[in-house]
Amino acid sequence: MTGLAVVTGASSGIGREYARRLAAQGVSLIAVGRRRERLDELAAEFPDVTVQAVVADLATPDGIEQVIAAVADQPVTMLVNNAGVAHYKAFVELPPEQAAELVGVKVLAPTLLTRAIAPGMVARGTGRIVNVSGMIAFSGPANLAQVPLRRAVYAASLAHSVALSQTLHAELSPHGIHVQALCPGVVATEFHERQGMDLSAAPRMSAADVVTASLRGFELGETVTAPGVEQNDLLQRVFDADLAAFGGQSPQLATRYRS
Repeated sequence: MTGLAVVTGASSGIGREYARRLAAQGVSLIAVGRRRERLDELAAEFPDVTVQAVVADLATPDGIEQVIAAVADQPVTMLVNNAGVAHYKAFVELPPEQAAELVGVKVLAPTLLTRAIAPGMVARGTGRIVNVSGMIAFSGPANLAQVPLRRAVYAASLAHSVALSQTLHAELSPHGIHVQALCPGVVATEFHERQGMDLSAAPRMSAADVVTASLRGFELGETVTAPGVEQNDLLQRVFDADLAAFGGQSPQLATRYRS
């Protein structure tokens, strides 16, 4: 494999594993993260591969623009929107700056980076885009007894990733571009520890397995890849129900709303 991949959140976890996997295959990298020393370690690990380190905070418009400027008109073949933050808190207790950070990192940054890079992929007729979401995207109907995490903004941001990936794949696939929403469950990375959560005793998937699933998901033609879901028809039934609800609407007021 050759080409140029942009990987955000490349300092640790899934992003670092994705960067290492691609670099091992000879893919040049634009590795984005907040920690310069981690990005330098990544570059040192692959001296025969071009690794352009970009230290940027994707929670800020300046950070997003910094990455877009670094990419410029380079022929990107793969974009991995992986950078993440959670801030599990009750909605009324979530500080506005943390809500803004979450939406910036998980909604605005992937949207604008994809918008900057996708036109070049369309022009070249090829490309892959990964939006790292999570199974919490499907937890909206759960009450707090079923899923005790206070997660409104986080779950909504991950649901955005899934919907963006599905609709964008439909729009871009005729141009040779495959868009994937990657939805792991709990993963053994630093992610939760940075949120002040100790999940060391919980069963967790490795970042390596998540990336393996993502790459295999491309081969299988999946738009939504859920590494820990054995029965893939479960996801398809969710999407079929979505389409049934969408197609079941009418311009007439539903009977149950009539007095």
